[in-house]
Amino acid sequence: MKSYSTLLLTVLSLAFWGCNTTEKVDLVVYNANVYTVNANFDTQEAFAVKDGKFLAIGSNKEIKEKYSAEKMVDAEGKVVFPGFIDGHAHFVGYAQNLLQADLVGAESFSDMVNRVTTHRSAHPETQWILGRGWDQNDWPNKEFPTKDTLDALFPNTPVFLTRVDGHAALVNQKALDLAGITASTELLGGKVLVANGKATGVLIDNAVTLVEQIIPPLTDAELVEALMQAQKNCHAVGLTSLADAGLDKPVIDLLDSLQQAQLLKMRIYAMVTPSEANMNYYFTHGKYKTDFLNVRSFKVYGDGALGSRGACLLKPYHDDADNTGFLLFKPDVYESLAKQFYTYGFQMNTHCIGDSANRVILDIYGRLLPKENDLRWRIEHAQVVAKEEVGKFKEFNVIPSIQPTHATSDMYWAPDRLGEERIKTAYAYQDLKQSKGLVALGSDFPVEHINPLYGFHSAVARKDAKNWPEGGFQKENALSREDALRGMTIWAAFAQFEEQEKGSIEAGKLADFVILEKNIMEIPEEEIRETPIKATFVQGEQVF
Repeated sequence: MKSYSTLLLTVLSLAFWGCNTTEKVDLVVYNANVYTVNANFDTQEAFAVKDGKFLAIGSNKEIKEKYSAEKMVDAEGKVVFPGFIDGHAHFVGYAQNLLQADLVGAESFSDMVNRVTTHRSAHPETQWILGRGWDQNDWPNKEFPTKDTLDALFPNTPVFLTRVDGHAALVNQKALDLAGITASTELLGGKVLVANGKATGVLIDNAVTLVEQIIPPLTDAELVEALMQAQKNCHAVGLTSLADAGLDKPVIDLLDSLQQAQLLKMRIYAMVTPSEANMNYYFTHGKYKTDFLNVRSFKVYGDGALGSRGACLLKPYHDDADNTGFLLFKPDVYESLAKQFYTYGFQMNTHCIGDSANRVILDIYGRLLPKENDLRWRIEHAQVVAKEEVGKFKEFNVIPSIQPTHATSDMYWAPDRLGEERIKTAYAYQDLKQSKGLVALGSDFPVEHINPLYGFHSAVARKDAKNWPEGGFQKENALSREDALRGMTIWAAFAQFEEQEKGSIEAGKLADFVILEKNIMEIPEEEIRETPIKATFVQGEQVF
């Protein structure tokens, strides 16, 4: 009898112990307002993370009763979103720019020159003077600058100052001489601006490349240091993943090595530059995929930028009656590239700003892509799209990859470029979303700021940092907050063929998430841009 009682007590004890044990995991987050961004756009209170992936999502009670971890994070009611994804950026370019003169926000040509001279004083040893970010549209005199002042200040040192959009540059005579550029230089898809028979120092689109290609590259050590700082800055604004639009294989290999060494914890969707060497390699070896790197697409430039009047338009610029801009290559070049990418199974992502460029590239896509395809070819920017072209995004199954801050950066001067009627076809994000059913959101940084909340605010409010204009710029094309959040999470992941592994907080997906101090889905529009990031996690590890 005694032994039976002992056995019963043991069984009951084991049963009691079994009912109260919890599964050990790596991380539990609770007391949160979790926007899962799943198919139903559900919200939850808690989740568990194990081996770098979300294991379970549910109520505080459900998760805490079933799971325990050494790292238990009480979110104190804060909002949690999937890690933010920048659908179109230039991460490596941004890193390189951290070593150059910062010309963003320069209020005049004099201000720009002062920034350049200050930078030179701090870095007198460099062979070239480099800077980026100027925009003559923000100056009292909105005409392009000339090189005369730079020639006087730096007669023996080449100067290369890139415009904010990357599609124009101001250089001095020394740089022109080194590149062999004169007033008579002509080339397809670019311009050397000339006044009084002399080159002014302003180069547009393909002319920029003539100088760019002779600038000594950074050493690997310099680039790695810059990339680490760039990553730190990106994590601080909630970015866990991004698409880098236009990279060469050696740089992709460097990124891969840093990721394999667990130094670079930024997921990168690498769009390859379509050089002969790059295409030969990837067409031979195929796509490349890890948890942090995905190489399966090429980035092609269709035209230039609206701000430098290089965007290719169907009709002349409203403020330049003899100019329609230009494609950077002949249409048959794009046709040939498209056929090669299709043959070898790579996604084609084409920069198209002007309505003519959008028409040419969409039609090339349409002639080549089969109906009901899931190839997810993209138009990057889709900035000015004639009304009759919008439906082609749905018809050809093409993804609009858009950057909302472009609308609020350009709205001061874009009507002058396009005129009263055509401006209504520009930055038409709601129209594009209605056509395709989704949009991938990005920033195009360093053209714009790296902070994805700036893009979220621009998408929903259509206002600048000072919340101007009242009522928003062409507010009919604003996105809902829900769609804007999808655009910078699950829809951006879809545009990268990665919606099964990231972009939402669901069991089995990579545990990338961000905790914000305020709920951007509910707070007044004017508070969105300044919402602090409390923490950023990549694969369950806190990186900020």
